[in-house]
Amino acid sequence: MIVRKALIRQGRRIATAPAKSWTRPLATEVDVDSIENSVDNSLRETKSIESQIQKETVKLVPQIDARTHSTLNLLNDGTAERYAQHRHTRMLRSHPPNTKNLTDPLPHLLEKLTKPLGSTLAPHYQPHTVLTQPPRPSDITLELLLASQAHLGHKTSHWNPMNSRYIFGIRQGIHIISLDVTAAHLRRACRVISGVAERGGVILFVGTRPGQDRCVVKAAQMAGGCHLFERWTPGSITNGHQILGACRTKVVDEYDREIQGFEEELQDRPVLKPDLVVCLNPLENWVMLHECGMHSIPTIGIIDTDANPTWVTYPIPANDDSLRCVQVIAGVLGRAGEEGQASRREKASEGNVTYTPATLTTNVRTRGARTGGSGSDIHGTQS
Repeated sequence: MIVRKALIRQGRRIATAPAKSWTRPLATEVDVDSIENSVDNSLRETKSIESQIQKETVKLVPQIDARTHSTLNLLNDGTAERYAQHRHTRMLRSHPPNTKNLTDPLPHLLEKLTKPLGSTLAPHYQPHTVLTQPPRPSDITLELLLASQAHLGHKTSHWNPMNSRYIFGIRQGIHIISLDVTAAHLRRACRVISGVAERGGVILFVGTRPGQDRCVVKAAQMAGGCHLFERWTPGSITNGHQILGACRTKVVDEYDREIQGFEEELQDRPVLKPDLVVCLNPLENWVMLHECGMHSIPTIGIIDTDANPTWVTYPIPANDDSLRCVQVIAGVLGRAGEEGQASRREKASEGNVTYTPATLTTNVRTRGARTGGSGSDIHGTQS
């Protein structure tokens, strides 16, 4: 009975479904004429577009002549060429050039005539001039130190209390170094270097941070001293006969000319020590400064707000992290040494020796070494 009822129920549904599906399309009316009209309209539009495309012709962009700045083959009668020649002739009449410039092409002539026109570039900062043309001690100004960022110190939490006399104030948690104090200490260091160079002393420039090698070498060349831009070897001063014993030593006169014949006497003499040491980064070279203090060698150093100013003899409070500031200070000190060397040579040309020569066992009068000073104390010098 259950199966029979299910078949009767499903059979009725199947019998009624085809009648509905057939009656639906018959009840819908289709407008065939409107479809044909729309197809015809689309075909007409397509044909009109094709006809317009076929009527269009390809137009190439004309080339421009580099000499006359006109289109090539634009006019067959040569109008562009005649206009360029007319403009060239009119320009020659208004600005008659020299005979040498008559053969110059038009672009070069235009460049010469238009070069003085327009705006003039104002002087701008060129970083390489600090190395190639360092400032002199007379060029020290607060503007120069401010532009080189010499006034910027470290955070207030990293300061050394012994630098309180060099600090101007605090700005956004950073100590500001007084540039008046920096300029005064830098001028004092310049006088020290100039005096040592004038008396024939050996000056050592030390800067071991990355980027300081060029300014260190340049300053040493101007001051006639030595330079070190690598790691300092501990014991180079306290144990110099073991570390620097193989280095060559020579004897020079007041004109820095080498004197021959003192090789045997120099072998028994102690190793040379610098008369003045200029350190651009004292924090990394505290061992060298300690050795200089043990041997009473005066030192000059750039002291930042986190360094101890008692490490050096002549501190220069400034920003040791700014490469431009270090280059400015090294260039000024090198110029001071250059002025001292020039003063020493000038006095030597007048017959005045500005330093006391070292005593050697060999009589230099038989060598023909010196011409200035007294004969009793002129026995050569070491360098």
